[in-house]
Formats: sequence, C-alpha cells, structure tokens
Amino acid sequence: MTNAVRDNKALHRFELEVDGGVAFANYRLEPGVVIITHTETPVELRGRGIASRLVQGALELIRADGLKVVAGCGFVVDYLELHPEYADLTA
Repeated sequence: MTNAVRDNKALHRFELEVDGGVAFANYRLEPGVVIITHTETPVELRGRGIASRLVQGALELIRADGLKVVAGCGFVVDYLELHPEYADLTA
C-alpha cells in the first residue's frame, strides 16, 4: 500500500493507489480554485477509510499549491464539515 496521494494532471484527478486499486477524486480547475467534482473508491477497498485519506491528501496538495477548494461532491462536503482544520481552503 502506498500512502502518497498524487495529482494526475493529465486525467484531472487526485489518486491514491492501495492494494492494486486506485481511489480517485476528479477535479476541474478555475483561476485559484480546485473544484472536486467526484470521488470514487473501488468496491473492494471501501470501508477502510481510503476515501478520507484521498481527500486529506488532495487538500494538502491544494494547500501546498496556494489554491482554494470547492466541494462539488457530497463526500468532500462531509469531509470538510468534519475537519475544520481545512476551513481556510474553502472558497
């Protein structure tokens, strides 16, 4: 299992590879903002906190790039509500 979330710029998605599967969060870019539109975890990897790790890693990458985030999917909305430490990233 790898722990590193990567930004696959060619596919416009953040990815987290776990046990041969890839969880991902699709996004689109606007000036100064990353809009996360959809998150998906392979069925065989669900229930292990992988989507949360993916979103956390994506938010850290967004923060490192000096950008803001817009939650365009319910999972990210819920994650941000549960993790106020990322409130500074919301646009």
